[in-house]
Amino acid sequence: MVYQHPSDAPETANQGVLTTSNGNPVKSNQNSTTAGPMGPVLIQDFHLIDKLAHFDRERIPERVVHAKGAGAHGYFEVTHDITKYTDAKFLNKIGKRTPVFTRFSTVGGEAGSADTARDPRGFAVKFYTEEGNWDMVGNNTPVFFIRDAVKFPDFIHTQKRNPQTHLPDMDMFWDFLSLVPESVHQLTILMSDRGIPDGYRHMNGYSGHTLSLVKNDGSYVWAKWHFKTDQGIKCFHAPEATKLAGEDPNYATRDLFNAIERGDHPSWSVYVQIVKPEDVEKLDFDLFDITKVLPHKDFPLIPVGKMVLNRNPENYFAEVEQSAFSPSHMVPGISVSPDRMLQGRLFSYPDTHRHRLGVNYTQIPINSPLSASNHQRDGYMTVNGNGGKLPNYEPNSFGGPYQNNLSGATFPEAVSVSGIIGSHPYVLSDVDFRQACSLYNLMNEGEKNRLASNIADGLHQAKLFIQKRQVAIFRRVDSDYGLRVENELKKRGSSI
Repeated sequence: MVYQHPSDAPETANQGVLTTSNGNPVKSNQNSTTAGPMGPVLIQDFHLIDKLAHFDRERIPERVVHAKGAGAHGYFEVTHDITKYTDAKFLNKIGKRTPVFTRFSTVGGEAGSADTARDPRGFAVKFYTEEGNWDMVGNNTPVFFIRDAVKFPDFIHTQKRNPQTHLPDMDMFWDFLSLVPESVHQLTILMSDRGIPDGYRHMNGYSGHTLSLVKNDGSYVWAKWHFKTDQGIKCFHAPEATKLAGEDPNYATRDLFNAIERGDHPSWSVYVQIVKPEDVEKLDFDLFDITKVLPHKDFPLIPVGKMVLNRNPENYFAEVEQSAFSPSHMVPGISVSPDRMLQGRLFSYPDTHRHRLGVNYTQIPINSPLSASNHQRDGYMTVNGNGGKLPNYEPNSFGGPYQNNLSGATFPEAVSVSGIIGSHPYVLSDVDFRQACSLYNLMNEGEKNRLASNIADGLHQAKLFIQKRQVAIFRRVDSDYGLRVENELKKRGSSI
């Protein structure tokens, strides 16, 4: 049956009278105000202008990266005591629960891209603690392509569209990677069988960066965070992913939403790896280099808690699209490290939120801490009372928030490294290929063959000199690795 008139519609709850944005009742939502039945529309029709002007602005700028994603609410529960490492209050008691909001995403694709693209996945968790929000902003891989934030805009440009053709460009993609050999570890993961997760429920999450856990006395340890899926790792091979991209490009978004709706709440067991400050120099690689992992045999996973997602958003735009995560959103007891990529992200993430959502993005409910009191005032979309009559400066003699004077609550007091200021390059060495080699040699024959095939599918579209340069990097990782990729390129007509 087609309903032509409200009286024919099924009975629903009364939502009240339609109004304009400033609360005026709308007399007619079907007809503009005109000068006579055939006359032009009058600019005095506020409802029309109000409605159209809002519609014109319904789309905020798309995220430059992580544009397509899905999110859910839940909680984190402490299951093991790690108070000897940190005084973070949300971790101070076994059984303690903290509400969280988690957003998963693809990294390089646009908002309309397929969920099953071969791409890293964003894994961002906002903990609403009693000491403010902590954002654990990571990926589903424990490493990344680059280790210095100054390269990040260039890297992302190569993942996007060619500025002339507006098409994805394998020359851009492989040219950059072949000139940045540190990328080979992440590249090997991305092109492996784990490169395309089966939805968001069946993948792990990692901080990637080394962070610090801090005690109030100023003592600290270095830590990497791991979120291990309790659903088990499941991934797609390339043919399955390509098929799904055409049949259901929103597969991962749908899978997460439907699982939570039917009560099948996904969960992740949370761990940390700990490195004592005095052990940093004993490592044969830079602990603060995000292209490296910590060996589990030397630094075992220490259980911390469990994250459960049990509630879907009521409104995607309000809760998922407007959610804003930043690694600089810390709480006392968790702090930063000298990681160059992390240091760049500490600035870049809040900066892009101010551009995309406005300077008061933390007043948006999904981003709001449980409580906040500061001297920030004014700006677009100030909706929290703007501090009322309290002074907007500190120190002052008239009340208002003040510093707590706690030393060591957030940042380690000691600086672990020192040196001459300059643009110091990393020196490429065998260390940069060792972990990729270990990963490659963990694979069986089938996994190695699929890895080489996945690489060749894209690399054969790049210019020959780029192919040769990239194959030389694979050979430096392992001669068999380079040989397999070279053979797959030849199968696709390359004259390498």
